[in-house]
Amino acid sequence: MRRMRNVKIVATLGPASSDHAGIAALAAAGADVFRLNMSHGTQEEIAARHRIIRDVEAERGTPIAILADLQGPKLRVGTFAAGAVELEDGAPFRLDTGEAEGDAHRVRLPHPEIFAALAPGVELLVDDGKVRLRVEDCGADFADCTVVTGGTVSNRKGVNVPDVVLPLAALSDKDREDLEFACSLGVDWIALSFVQRPEDVAEARTLVDGRAAVLSKIEKPAAVRCVDEIIAVSDGIMVARGDLGVELPVQNVPPIQKRIVRKCRAAAKPVIVATQMLESMIESPMPTRAEVSDVATAIYEGADAIMLSAESAAGQYPVEAVMTMDAVAREVEGDPTYTEILEASRVARRDSVADGIVAAAREIAETTDIKAIACFTQSGTTAALVARERPRVPIIAMTNLRGTARRLALTWGTNCVMTGELDRFKQAVVNAARAAREQGYAEEADQIVVTAGVPFNVPGTTNILRVAPCNERLIWATDPE
Repeated sequence: MRRMRNVKIVATLGPASSDHAGIAALAAAGADVFRLNMSHGTQEEIAARHRIIRDVEAERGTPIAILADLQGPKLRVGTFAAGAVELEDGAPFRLDTGEAEGDAHRVRLPHPEIFAALAPGVELLVDDGKVRLRVEDCGADFADCTVVTGGTVSNRKGVNVPDVVLPLAALSDKDREDLEFACSLGVDWIALSFVQRPEDVAEARTLVDGRAAVLSKIEKPAAVRCVDEIIAVSDGIMVARGDLGVELPVQNVPPIQKRIVRKCRAAAKPVIVATQMLESMIESPMPTRAEVSDVATAIYEGADAIMLSAESAAGQYPVEAVMTMDAVAREVEGDPTYTEILEASRVARRDSVADGIVAAAREIAETTDIKAIACFTQSGTTAALVARERPRVPIIAMTNLRGTARRLALTWGTNCVMTGELDRFKQAVVNAARAAREQGYAEEADQIVVTAGVPFNVPGTTNILRVAPCNERLIWATDPE
């Protein structure tokens, strides 16, 4: 079931898309990856959605990736005696650890670790930044603030502290439990929230223990400041623009998005652009022109994937939202300017034999009449390196490992085909030619480029490039064993 585009679509599941018919419809419309938001739904509901995705995958015969998105620590104020209060600009307001319900002068903030990190002049954002407080004085269990931007604050609204690195682990007790549960189900990706530094990824990697790939969400200013180090220790990245736009001036977010996408491309790590991409489609069957431009911009930048959140999880038009993304992607990728932008922003890497092989494969494919690049991969690294090149021809990623095929469903341009375990290069070339024909990439008279590693079935050994005919008789007659 070949997609006629390179960028992948991530669809979040929820009440609007939780049964077999809904999930199957999203996959048919173009969803390549399904996101399970661990902040919402019971473990039983999450497990049920996971089973349905695997059933849909079997019906379609195409690998589908499942991403479990951990909630992360949630910092919230306590409750108010009246349910809500109105804070006026310039008024004093106190946050403390007291048990009493709040009023117009104070409220509980049950997070002593926040107080430990505060200093005079630091700003706190309440309810996604709708209310802003500036710390005037603080101690181990209190912060006396001035209201910079007033407004209504109600029970248990979230608190953001953009100016400091908080002494909090990225994984809460709930996250650790959810991580183990998701890995036991067999998800392909674990998304880690509240990442502030590369060390935050270490605990998650230890707990995952190779059972899934780890994706770090860049949603805090501290993470932006050390994004290179976070990319290095992560398997993938999500640009979580919603929280970034709360903790940073909104005008900072587009340049940050562009920089992170380019850095991930250079590192051959998949990157998702997320949050509010088609927000109006939660209630409308048509997106705004600005939203379509936003989706197109992420595709022009070369992002591996674009994501739907509430649009597909709780919106009235989840299938239409996926179809819209698919249509925008096809239109953008058919624009000659798209190819020009990707090629102008390509980063040349020649650090290893594998780098040289995949670069040569792309150059050969673009200077001769080659229909596809077929790469044999165990860990997925070779396919990721080919995708980093952003070739003009399709990428056929061939593997005998179901988990690798599923994880690659998030990577730009990769079309995964399951193959048996191989021990001879000639058989690998035959399988690649057969897959190219069966998937509609080539005819018998065409040629493809094949990359592989000898010895077979050993990760990280990409060392062969072969321009091969799609006519199997010619392969058997001419290729070495």
